[in-house]
Amino acid sequence: MWHRSVEEQGLAIIPAVRDDKHVSRLAQGLACAGMRRGKAGVRHALKDVSLRPCPEFALFWHRAILFFLTTVALWFVLPPPSQSQNRSPFPQASAKSSYFSSDYVGSRTCATCHRQIYETYSQTDMGRSMSKADAAFLARISTSASLFDHRLNRHFETSASNGNLYQSEYETAQDGTEIFRNTQKIDWIVGSGANGFGAITRSGDYLFEAPLSFYSNLKAWALSPGYEFGDYGFSRPILPGCVACHSGRPQPVLEGNGRFREPPFLELAVGCENCHGPGATHIDTIRTNFSAQNARASIVNPAKLTPWLADNICMRCHQTGQARVLSPGKDYSDFRPGMALDEILGIFLVPLSRESPPQDDLLQHYLFMRLSRCYRGSGARLSCMSCHDPHLQPTKEKAPAYFREKCLSCHPEGSCPVPLRVRRQNNPPDNCIGCHMPKRDIKTISHSILTNHRIISDAKEPFPDEAFRLTTPELSDLVHLNAPPGKQKPPDPLTLLEAYRQIMSSHPEYREQYWSLARQLEPREPENISVLEALADLSLQKKSWEGATEAIRYLDLARNRGSTNPADFELLGRLLAATGEQPKAIDVLREGLRLIPYDAELYRLLAKSYQSQSNTREACEVLAHANRLFPQDSVIRDSTRACASAASSNSQP
Repeated sequence: MWHRSVEEQGLAIIPAVRDDKHVSRLAQGLACAGMRRGKAGVRHALKDVSLRPCPEFALFWHRAILFFLTTVALWFVLPPPSQSQNRSPFPQASAKSSYFSSDYVGSRTCATCHRQIYETYSQTDMGRSMSKADAAFLARISTSASLFDHRLNRHFETSASNGNLYQSEYETAQDGTEIFRNTQKIDWIVGSGANGFGAITRSGDYLFEAPLSFYSNLKAWALSPGYEFGDYGFSRPILPGCVACHSGRPQPVLEGNGRFREPPFLELAVGCENCHGPGATHIDTIRTNFSAQNARASIVNPAKLTPWLADNICMRCHQTGQARVLSPGKDYSDFRPGMALDEILGIFLVPLSRESPPQDDLLQHYLFMRLSRCYRGSGARLSCMSCHDPHLQPTKEKAPAYFREKCLSCHPEGSCPVPLRVRRQNNPPDNCIGCHMPKRDIKTISHSILTNHRIISDAKEPFPDEAFRLTTPELSDLVHLNAPPGKQKPPDPLTLLEAYRQIMSSHPEYREQYWSLARQLEPREPENISVLEALADLSLQKKSWEGATEAIRYLDLARNRGSTNPADFELLGRLLAATGEQPKAIDVLREGLRLIPYDAELYRLLAKSYQSQSNTREACEVLAHANRLFPQDSVIRDSTRACASAASSNSQP
């Protein structure tokens, strides 16, 4: 009875509803072969796949006395110097350093000397990029909300109690009784409120996005971005590539699927050292070897960098592209202001075409600025800081006049063809950016707007020819957007392989490049996980028993080399089950859950594998645990009920 009910609820080796990179159609077909043994089951599956002057002397003594007093004061208020005798007096960009390095001192330490800058910066969007969900935050917004999503047939609520914020997700039956309810405490808030606030909840060492976000335009809570496409509940992990830009010094585990070190955040909001680099050397220099020159040389000042290097700091978080790829052996925390971002992270685009020019404004700030006539006319001297002061953000009311002054620093008053009389009739009056940098709705995030950073003369201005000539002879099929000027060699092959992988989900024509590069890399990188994953994907294109066997071998090698990619374990488990190797499939899926304990598909697969071995008790234990983690999952929930029903029947005489 239990076995039949599980089959009816679809708890078989079924393809997950997700876009992970290796769940190919062949694998899905093999999965749907169910528990068939041997080549016959595989053959059956193969059929069905298809971003005031002073006098000079007085000034000298004024500065000297000020420096002396400052130095004395700093002995009392700054942290003690590092004990290391090997630290260079100048900031170094170490590829192996990270956010939790002792070279970081925190923005509050910077505020000891730079109080005014700290106070104004703390009011900017970046300075408020992340916060605790505490009473101070709760006083700013409505905390009581209730909504129903028809697509999911699901209710969502937010509420506050005892100074804490909570979110709930629940489903009801036709008679109004609750089928399930999942309530979680919100620990952190992401965002400054410019467009809204997201919410993060914690379970042990793992951090997850909450299903509801607060949207400033609506002044209300609604489904978080992306939740209109998937039923994530409270199990959508916070990943390193995202939190590295939303927070100052996060401690995610790379490839940890939402796992964080303790504490998860060493500094919540984006802070001083994100743009100026670690401050310990600067403080040690002031304490032990102080001079104005040494002090300036011991910290990165983005305003003193070349425009391109300064833009690299901004580009790290304000330019997405279609692929963002860490260089081999690098982490997001390895970037240091003053270095080329490409040493750590490559940004790639599919070449633009006149037939389909770019339309998405979401975090394409550098690219769109680069395609502006202002940028091209400046000889690439225009930079983000030409218009933006990172330490000071004008209010919404003051922004038009603030940025108008920026425009007039290059453009004469009379350069605008619209008469001043007409411009002053607008609201706000004489607003340069309102015409030349209009705000647009963000297509990929509901209820949100961003400023388009392509400075245009009028709304119909076409993209410049340069937009369609961004490739290079060294890389003709992708735009390497953050490649250093004059770079003559293509990206590292492993970086390029990952770029192809990320892009081919929306541009399948890049799949051939992905496979071809994997074949070229196999002789020299036979144990590289990314290469092995690509080769497994290629093997499955054979749509044969031989191809399935090859894919199993490549995925098993990737697993043994330390893969923590959920898709690798899911696909390997499916293939092993479909080829009759159920005991090994169980071992692989159990290992996957040990490494990735919040992946619902692994639980489904493991329960089905146990059942195929007539191990109902183990299958039901897996389902019961999964149901506690994913109560919104109807397949797991119904199968858990079937377990309970079967147990009740068996207990009767």
